Amino acid sequence: MLRLGILGCGKISDAYFAGLTRYSILKVVACADLDFPRAEAKAAQHGVRALSVDALLASGDIDLIVNLTIPQAHAEVNERILRAGKHAYCEKPFALQTAEGARVLALAKEKNLLVGCAPDTFLGSGLQTARQLIDQGAIGTPVSAMAFWLSRGHESWHPAPAFYYQTGGGPMFDMGPYYLTALVNFLGPIRRVGGLATRTFAERTITSEPLNGQKIAVEVPTHYLGTLEFAAGPTASIAVSFDVHPYPFPRLVIYGTEGTLEAPDPNRFDGDVKLYDRATKTYHVAPATHHAERLRGTGVADMAYSILRRTRPARASGELAQHVLEAMAGFDTAASTGRVVDLQTTCARPVAVPASLAANELDA
Repeated sequence: MLRLGILGCGKISDAYFAGLTRYSILKVVACADLDFPRAEAKAAQHGVRALSVDALLASGDIDLIVNLTIPQAHAEVNERILRAGKHAYCEKPFALQTAEGARVLALAKEKNLLVGCAPDTFLGSGLQTARQLIDQGAIGTPVSAMAFWLSRGHESWHPAPAFYYQTGGGPMFDMGPYYLTALVNFLGPIRRVGGLATRTFAERTITSEPLNGQKIAVEVPTHYLGTLEFAAGPTASIAVSFDVHPYPFPRLVIYGTEGTLEAPDPNRFDGDVKLYDRATKTYHVAPATHHAERLRGTGVADMAYSILRRTRPARASGELAQHVLEAMAGFDTAASTGRVVDLQTTCARPVAVPASLAANELDA
């Protein structure tokens, strides 16, 4: 069993507390936050100890810390965790710049520790069913893919949406990790990217409570159109936006030589997979190959399997997250230079999750 600490007690922490308790290989023992009363409230809610940040890092009964701080702090906090002699797993994105992520990976290697990163939704029943169908040849050889996430932004519902429009925010760094991680799970590592990025509105007005009426200065691109070429040969396009009123496009489509597959929302663990029937020229829901309900924190449990059992690499690994980070940063570089960007990183395609596992299992 790995003993865990949670660093950052914001809204997402409840989802992690709920998901981590699913796995007998994990035990959450403490939590911390810069706002100590918030850590105390969360600790009382979930039956763990509340600690200061420094005390959590120094605690001798914690093996791994789950980093749920704001994106701007992810890399720095991961480094502090590793220097404290503990494994680190963080919310996405892995870092804001590829150089930051590279430093984290180098430090983890130096310390002989593991680092992992969300999203772990690709380990859920929906995307693993799609993965198995692709691997079994249900659509022949993959040729191309299309990914869509289009919205009007988060200021209408999020209680403190400003960070979505600051450095480290924007639709690519917010939602891109889900889509790009899913595509790497399906198609393998990315060779190069190209694209365009625009900032349609220089200012946003918050309409959610408690900050209704406040203005937000927009510092980052808020509409991306990107292209990708994968090392194995397939190509893909991606559109993510905070600027448009959504249209009911499919979230993620994979085209093959013998058929087409629509994968479910990669921001979720569940969802139906649809396959094109060439005889009827219609789509039908494919029988699910994976049924276990997964929750956030599954990637932490998967990393614990890798640490304790040493039978395979972690699926939601730092190397995968760094590769996705470089692709996201590559879209910005491509947009500003007008050039296609060759990626310098690569990663292994994550090992598929076996079918028919129980909700507290990740290996057969």
